[in-house]
Amino acid sequence: MTDLEIVLITGMSGSGKSVALHALEDAGYYCVDNLPPELLEDFVRLQHVHHGKRVAIAIDARSATSLPNLPRELDKLERLKASGLHLHVLFLDASTGTLVRRFSETRRRHPLSKSETPDGRQALMQIIEQERELLGDLREHAHVIDTSNIRGSQLQSYVKALLKAPANQMTLVFQSFGFKHGIPVDADYVFDVRMLPNPYYDTELRPLTGKDEAVQSFLRQQPDVAAMQTHIAQFLDHWLPVLNANHRSYVTVAIGCTGGQHRSVYLVEQLAERYQSQWSTLRRHREMDSRAWAAITAVSH
Repeated sequence: MTDLEIVLITGMSGSGKSVALHALEDAGYYCVDNLPPELLEDFVRLQHVHHGKRVAIAIDARSATSLPNLPRELDKLERLKASGLHLHVLFLDASTGTLVRRFSETRRRHPLSKSETPDGRQALMQIIEQERELLGDLREHAHVIDTSNIRGSQLQSYVKALLKAPANQMTLVFQSFGFKHGIPVDADYVFDVRMLPNPYYDTELRPLTGKDEAVQSFLRQQPDVAAMQTHIAQFLDHWLPVLNANHRSYVTVAIGCTGGQHRSVYLVEQLAERYQSQWSTLRRHREMDSRAWAAITAVSH
């Protein structure tokens, strides 16, 4: 059998699965939407026979009755790795408030709704929580991407970057964020650095970011910043090998300051540089990336 890369896209309804699937289609993947879970193994074997190279499959709550069987189907696929199968499972998530707003804006009906008309806010929130419970086991098998505060273009970039990482090595994702915009629900570990000296209060540094040399110079001179960086590194040095030994494919380390512009960005850059020689390492700056994409969109229009 030839090597076959399978990307399974799943997650909450309204979290952006169609956006992710379109990104993979543009990247040359053969894409299948809403495949029933019980057909997954047969479909994968069929792709092997027909010498498929890269396939993306979306499975979600539209297959609610058979969805509980999906973790077992994924275990079956794990046994095919020796024959050249590379499996990535991505779970897209978002806060309940974000999902309610998206359904309200689009006037779409939730796939678990028994009504033919849009649900009231309270009823919709109950349905979303029901879906979370339904997908709970599957979420544990996947790398989670929080789409609450990112644009579709950001999501496409994140998905493509994840899949470029080596398949046989654990990928370490460092993500900066601002607490005032919410904690990322995809984080495996969250470090709060709001107690550190803040460049925001220097009028010359305020418009800059943690990637600018002036801000980096300011933060390098702060003993507490150096101590925080050391303590985070000590934690990761101990636990990353343990996570890797337990066959974790992705680990997301989120570092948050107030606005996600200075301190958290600086520490993400420093830590990513430290670990990039040991692990496949990605960097995300949630608030900065969002502003950058907003500026690009504004210019293009």
